Amino acid sequence: MFSELVKANRSYRKFDQSQLVSEEELITLIDLARLAPSSKNRQALKFLPITGDQDIDVVFRQLKWAWFLKDWEGPAEHERPPAYIILLLDKQLNDKADFDAGIAAQTILLGAVERGLGGCIIRTINRYELGKYFQLPDFMEIILVLAIGKPAQTVVLDEVDYRGNMEYWTDDEGRHHVPKRSLDELIYKPLTRNDQD
Repeated sequence: MFSELVKANRSYRKFDQSQLVSEEELITLIDLARLAPSSKNRQALKFLPITGDQDIDVVFRQLKWAWFLKDWEGPAEHERPPAYIILLLDKQLNDKADFDAGIAAQTILLGAVERGLGGCIIRTINRYELGKYFQLPDFMEIILVLAIGKPAQTVVLDEVDYRGNMEYWTDDEGRHHVPKRSLDELIYKPLTRNDQD
């Protein structure tokens, strides 16, 4: 069921390193994103699959994990992602297609969940160092990085508390809690003329 895939598609930040992800698996996920809608159908996104040990280590060192977990430097060595996909924007094809990356990232992650994997969208990146390491041309912009692997953590969805606090947190048992607003809070109901009278 699609709804179950959506519920299982969380931002996982700890992975089982014993479960490797092959380049072929990443390419299968990228192929799903290839079929997704694209601004003006320019298909300006490019995808850089990362599976080699040295490349994985370089990518990991250029990422900042979990905005709200200020004292956490990211996954421990045995919990790091075994693979990444770097999403690039080819500005020669379209220089304003950032939202394409959101569509592609969600498509890839839903495909990963369907295969028993999971991932995390990361936008806090040292783009300069990654671009230099992979020798990216100036017209190829790093939009985001997807960490991909077999999740090694439990993510719990909570209702937002009475203070409206949206910060995610980890409990003493290692479960990652993510507050979500209620559906009623997300449905906007504009005033009609009759309401204003």
